[in-house]
Amino acid sequence: MKVYHHINEFKSAKNSAITIGTFDGVHSGHQVIINKLIAAAKKINGESILLTFFPHPRMVLYPDDTELRLLNTITEKTEMLAKTGIDHLIIHPFSKKFSRLSSTEFVRNILANQLNVSTLIIGFDHHFGKNREGSYEQLNELAPLYDFNVEEIPAQEIQKINISSTKIRNSLNCGEINAANQFLGYHYFIKGTVVEGNKMGREIGFPTANIKVDEWYKLVPANGVYAVKVNLKGTTYNGMLNIGSRPTINGTDVTIEVNIFNFDEDIYNKEIQIEFYERIRNEEKFNHLSDLKTQLQLDKQHALQILV
Repeated sequence: MKVYHHINEFKSAKNSAITIGTFDGVHSGHQVIINKLIAAAKKINGESILLTFFPHPRMVLYPDDTELRLLNTITEKTEMLAKTGIDHLIIHPFSKKFSRLSSTEFVRNILANQLNVSTLIIGFDHHFGKNREGSYEQLNELAPLYDFNVEEIPAQEIQKINISSTKIRNSLNCGEINAANQFLGYHYFIKGTVVEGNKMGREIGFPTANIKVDEWYKLVPANGVYAVKVNLKGTTYNGMLNIGSRPTINGTDVTIEVNIFNFDEDIYNKEIQIEFYERIRNEEKFNHLSDLKTQLQLDKQHALQILV
């Protein structure tokens, strides 16, 4: 897969099958669209192009809205898309100027003139252009004028619930890991760097690695205790992770701490990846550290049952 960080970097393919979107999470619904894209490219003996944007349009259009968190960093999304088999990934810088392109200008200037679209694959209820005015119906009107075909993928469902990045974010914000993972088609993960903590976990027999997440906009699931798998230097370990303010020791700042089972190495400043399997319980305040230790022993047993 070739990666371009601006539309102008791409040199037009002879025949191109294109899809457009933010593709946050590269979830199960996205996979259906991507598979259709690759099949469409093969059908016309052409090349598959996925056009996405960074920053996320909402970050640019609503800069005062600081609550949006994404399922993938741009690096994670690029790595995941590279595994799908598409030929070209264009990550175009989204700006207010770009957002002012009308839907017709976008089709004419970008899709037809610049990317030489032959087949356009879009997800259900896709909108584009200034004020999201462009629609499937408009694309069908413009397609004959600019000599390309349009294919809309119907809404994909899991147990009659439409898959969407928003639904996945909502699930994670509520700690509903099982639902989020089912929508995603893989275990939700975060990456970060191991940083210094207060070493309180070591004092009660549960040493933890404190994690600083790579990007501020990466979504961290709801506070609580989770059964997780930890990928470190190419090796995977079982573990349990706490997200929260550590009320038992009167903590205030929210931290992410993972206890890696059967592991005792110095990993400060190392990159670590955490895959979430299940939420075990809410974060709780205990009267004594001994009570917390007893609960952590139970949590570990619970986590091991989940991770078998």
